[in-house]
Amino acid sequence: MSLAVPLLDTASDAFERGFQALVARRQASADDLAGVVREILAQVLERGDAALLEYAARFDGVEVETAAELVLSGAEIAAGARALPREDRAALELAASRIRRFHERSVPQSWLDGEAGNRLGQLLRPLGRVGIYVPGFQAPLASTTLMLAVPAQVAGVREIVMASSGSELHPAILAAAELSGVSHLVRLGGAQAVAALAYGTESVPRVEKIVGPGSAYTQAAKLQVFGEVAIDAEAGPSEVFIVADASAPARYLAADLLAQAEHTGASVALATPSETLARETLAELDQQLPKLPFQEEMRDALEKRGALLVTRDLAEAVELANRYAAEHLQLYVDDPDRWLPQVENAGAIFIGPYSPVPLGDYVAGPSHVLPTGGTARFFSVVGVEDFLKRMSVVEISRPELQAIGPAAIRLAELEGLQAHAEAVRARLNDDNE
Repeated sequence: MSLAVPLLDTASDAFERGFQALVARRQASADDLAGVVREILAQVLERGDAALLEYAARFDGVEVETAAELVLSGAEIAAGARALPREDRAALELAASRIRRFHERSVPQSWLDGEAGNRLGQLLRPLGRVGIYVPGFQAPLASTTLMLAVPAQVAGVREIVMASSGSELHPAILAAAELSGVSHLVRLGGAQAVAALAYGTESVPRVEKIVGPGSAYTQAAKLQVFGEVAIDAEAGPSEVFIVADASAPARYLAADLLAQAEHTGASVALATPSETLARETLAELDQQLPKLPFQEEMRDALEKRGALLVTRDLAEAVELANRYAAEHLQLYVDDPDRWLPQVENAGAIFIGPYSPVPLGDYVAGPSHVLPTGGTARFFSVVGVEDFLKRMSVVEISRPELQAIGPAAIRLAELEGLQAHAEAVRARLNDDNE
């Protein structure tokens, strides 16, 4: 059966309605799950380990006598990692080294400007303990473990606590945790894992920030614990938006659309000024899909949350990409350097025929934990900065105080804050200095 992927022409009167449906691609709203999640969070906060034991058995299929058995130490992680075949470990080591090298180049630095007595600056300090959430039921996401933990390690975080669900954790997950310095691994998923990390229990240490993708329940829980801990950007179902000109091979485009459609709940789109290329890509999708597993899920993504967009020109295609604000944006164009400056909203940008998104998923270097659902308009990829906090430094000399103090007094009085003004005035009028 041929695919019924929507083909939308920007010149059509129906285009805007169809494109808006494509943009509105979010899955279950956090509001829909709020009640269930709130109860789980409240139970963990009130009952600690006892609640974790119940939820681990009910939701994660992990039945143990004590909650301490849910938490693997560094030594236990290393022991489990030894079961991974040598070739798989080598691939993980290559990925880890490239990810570490990329993030080491992006570490921001503290700075102080001026001389003692009159300095301004900013000090950067790593968070003390962070939680990384790695979904564990559908596949052993060892790559996600690296993409979250390595930047935290590079930032200097002292303790990385990982949560991943499943009664038996895959050796690849354990090896990735070992390679990236995970100190504790909690065998929990969903809202109960978020609660344990945010509030802490007798067995699970409380963290200062939680990062990582997950189900709608996980994301809803992260939103509810925000304020108790920091959280990262929303990380929902995967998505790709491809901008291509007539030079792009249709077989590559189809393969890349299918690669993202392989993820549960994914959204995919191609924008091109070439209607011929759009139709060739559709034909390629029909040829390639039957050769792959998960065909029903992929068909669902392509037909319900996908589209092939025929634009007037490449400028319009890039404009649509900015409106869509994709997690992954691919530029298959003859002159990418011309169009790259026009890109305003994307989690990550992949340029040219030899930079498919799966390279970014595993070994390219930047983290693959990216904003989804249009949040690339204001959120960014997970990086070293996510695991650092900034502190301003202010040291003012008396001559500088005399120069800028009167303006501070005037602004304080303008705002009706007389005590603020007097705190400055006291120093200006102090003859003992």
